Amino acid sequence: MLLTIFLRHDQTQDLVQQRDRLDAVDWWNGFPPEGCEVVSWVVAMGVGQIVTLRLPPRLLQVVNVELERRAWGVFQTDFYPTYDFWETRQRLVREANERTGRG
Repeated sequence: MLLTIFLRHDQTQDLVQQRDRLDAVDWWNGFPPEGCEVVSWVVAMGVGQIVTLRLPPRLLQVVNVELERRAWGVFQTDFYPTYDFWETRQRLVREANERTGRG
């Protein structure tokens, strides 16, 4: 499965406070947990960090616990189970083009 996580910065803390908290909980080495693949990790200015992980569903609970252990106090978190639609979209475009005579 894919899991998209919004890590919204706690704007009551400056970057030094956030860095110190993340260092104290070993954020950079402990997240994401083993068995998860980082698909993307971007910064959206005004929002925070947006992380998309690929993981087996059995690790969903592990990801949740690690976020509770490591991210709380620095980030507010939002979770969105997602899936890769690209191949399906390509197929749907081909089918639509065939039906409408564009393909």
